[in-house]
Amino acid sequence: MENQTAPAANEQTGPMLSIQSVYLKDCSYEAPKGPRIDGNWNPQISLDINTSANVVAPELNEVVLTVTVGAKQGEATAFLVEVKQAGLFVMRGLSQDDTRRAIGTICPNLLFPYARVAVSQLVTQGGFPNFVLPPVDFDALFARGMQQAAAQAAQGPTN
Repeated sequence: MENQTAPAANEQTGPMLSIQSVYLKDCSYEAPKGPRIDGNWNPQISLDINTSANVVAPELNEVVLTVTVGAKQGEATAFLVEVKQAGLFVMRGLSQDDTRRAIGTICPNLLFPYARVAVSQLVTQGGFPNFVLPPVDFDALFARGMQQAAAQAAQGPTN
């Protein structure tokens, strides 16, 4: 019977990633001309996503997902929205690679739906048509970033 209880004890003390809280850390909205649009509403949308993390306490990390969305109608900026959606995550017993992967993929996947709602609400409250961000594949973005870092490391230092 002792062998049956040992795995349960290992699971409790093994690697752990859990979310403690999700919150809006910062946001900004700019619409230089308000919702006055010349011609048909057919904006060019730019999207920039960035993830950062900092240690708040041992085993407690704050992960911040920054989403910046700009809309241009012709040459004029229609709106610019930046949302910093944050979360506190307990990360216990993770390897350095697992921690990097959690910060680059798992945490942003949990935070993105909140950022998506915040962006949509800000744009709509600004008087523009309903706007919903498309889904983001953070796993693919993380893999691409790792490949780029490996390629730069393989090239070595440049003088």
